Amino acid sequence: MIQKAIEQVLANGDRAFVPYIMAGDGGLETLKATILRLQKIGVTAIEIGIPFTDPVADGPTIELAGQRALKNGTTLKSTLATLASFAEEITVPLVAMTYLNPILAYGAEKFAHDAKQAGIHGVIIPDMPLEERAIIYQALQQEQIALIQLISLTSPAERIKKLAAASEGFIYAVTVNGITGARNAFADELEKHFAKLKAASPIPVLAGFGISTPEHVKKFASFSDGVIVGSKIVDALANDDWETVEALVVASKK
Repeated sequence: MIQKAIEQVLANGDRAFVPYIMAGDGGLETLKATILRLQKIGVTAIEIGIPFTDPVADGPTIELAGQRALKNGTTLKSTLATLASFAEEITVPLVAMTYLNPILAYGAEKFAHDAKQAGIHGVIIPDMPLEERAIIYQALQQEQIALIQLISLTSPAERIKKLAAASEGFIYAVTVNGITGARNAFADELEKHFAKLKAASPIPVLAGFGISTPEHVKKFASFSDGVIVGSKIVDALANDDWETVEALVVASKK
């Protein structure tokens, strides 16, 4: 469903826009209103971060949001239960971004089953290497949930080929070396890097990490299939700043 949603947007001449939100930041009771409003303003899919005590991929903004969510008692289980309570109202695919330990503690099969009931169509597990994907892959396959791979700027050609072949839904192309967070500048030759990824990939390639302005969205939309915006969205939502959120979404349209 994720790949189909992205391809539909591309067929219209637009680029995919995937906002990242932290489940439980502001309380799980705010999750429904946030998701319904995001889908109303035209996002392609929504990435939902699950708060974790040791978030290796997260920059300061998302890490602080995760800490606030943990203080609110947010867990993987409570997040999925909350999503399931209004799943029939969700019209865009959801992607869960979580770490391996919470999934193992939950149980792979139980997690995949509950995730499906919650409207989750894809999973990103940043601390799970490709070589370890058998831990969860079969359980996700049974529920038709995509296992999305991240590809870094430093991945060699052979590694890119393997990751592209294994990824489902879309490829999450990391645009910077390091953790998430808004940035002012990006490395040179990103266009060449994305051209390599698109040549190697049978599925859409989305750019993520550091994208924080409408200008960034337009820049990356010119050579990728869409963008994932995290820290800027998390910050805007924490301040109830929907104007900023909408401006970022609009920038992905033709």
